Amino acid sequence: MNTSEAISAHAVAGLAECQLDWRHKAIPATANGSTHAQFLAAKHTLADLQTPLLTLDSAALQSNADHLADWCKEHGVLLAPHGKTTMSPQLWTEQLNRGAWGITLANFAQLRVAREFGVRNLQLANSLTDPHAIQWVAGASTADAPILSWVDSVGTVEVINHLLAGSDAVLDVLVELGARGGRTGARGVDAAMEVARAVAASPNLRLVGVSGYEGSLAHTADDAGLGAVRGYLAQMRLLHEELLAAGLYGSGSLIITAGGSAYFDDVVSVLSPCISTGAEMGDSSVDLMIRSGAYIIHDDGFYRGISPFSRQGNQPFRAAMHGWARVVSQTEPGLAILDAGKRDLPFDEGLPEPQLIGPVLGGAMEPLQGAEITSVNDQHCFMTFDPETTSVQPGDVIRLGLSHPCTAFDKWTVIPVLAESAGDQTVVDLIHTFF
Repeated sequence: MNTSEAISAHAVAGLAECQLDWRHKAIPATANGSTHAQFLAAKHTLADLQTPLLTLDSAALQSNADHLADWCKEHGVLLAPHGKTTMSPQLWTEQLNRGAWGITLANFAQLRVAREFGVRNLQLANSLTDPHAIQWVAGASTADAPILSWVDSVGTVEVINHLLAGSDAVLDVLVELGARGGRTGARGVDAAMEVARAVAASPNLRLVGVSGYEGSLAHTADDAGLGAVRGYLAQMRLLHEELLAAGLYGSGSLIITAGGSAYFDDVVSVLSPCISTGAEMGDSSVDLMIRSGAYIIHDDGFYRGISPFSRQGNQPFRAAMHGWARVVSQTEPGLAILDAGKRDLPFDEGLPEPQLIGPVLGGAMEPLQGAEITSVNDQHCFMTFDPETTSVQPGDVIRLGLSHPCTAFDKWTVIPVLAESAGDQTVVDLIHTFF
């Protein structure tokens, strides 16, 4: 791989030669056999597509990507966006081109996708325990193209030691702090220090930072939720300070990383005092890295309500994804069945939200007041409405606001990108995903 690039421009550009066919449910049958490039050259619009459908909004994507990149630069923090949100090298490119340090991923399969597309700097926000994954990372991680991973127990350290015994491989790891009721992570500072001591004693590991995820401890932005997040982040800072005092870090640059898409402002508020330059620490420096992933897509649901920029009224991110569904049945008053379901749209962080209605896809639409998606089956949505005030007919098209991009993208191998969801609905790109 070319380590002068953050991601291989050649590999990403090669997606334009992908042949589109029946495997890509977003692509109409009339375009069967076209390449990605040929499809775009034909200047298709939303009206040429079919339902069910997920689309992206180019203007919103660009705005969101710029917004967080500028914010990180202003606050002096690194961004390693969580690539599992989109699993799209094209969107990773947008993030990396705006100065992101690298891409964070969740498992071995995702790491392989990223390295296949030449992503230089990678972080696994998880522990390596699978033998194949450990051996692969040991061979693929270099000083010029690092792969960082996390450890949260002495047992994890022992697994890696056993697999790499006798080799000269040295993996860079961060000790993960957890909390009771959370997900992974050593339960408390004392337990994390024990893990760090095991890393320091290992010939095959080097401790390069502290990691954690505050998002598993809260799901709201009320006082209780923010209190839990801030208390946990304070423990991360304490752990870092104790590791410094005990001399357990390896040499070189250090990273403290936390921060999903819901509380990254609190991460920076609590942990930015840990940032230091090499001049202040001799041979080492300390960077703070956030890992927000959903921000580039944002949504009309969970993140709309909890994003720091929404809560603070500070230029909120824009929803860059929408669902489109057609009424396939309207056989009783006030109930319409739509042709999109769990296999097409996210539903785990809130059901789709009816926004607009129109007689044809890509045509004029008007606000759909008082309608609600009440349940979702595999291939259908149940939409209720007031038949006294709203007319809904078979064949009508509904635009849906969606919640949680992380469980939207995995349902589509190709996603059309519109210039704008409302306005110029020309298809300006096709986003390929690799879940």
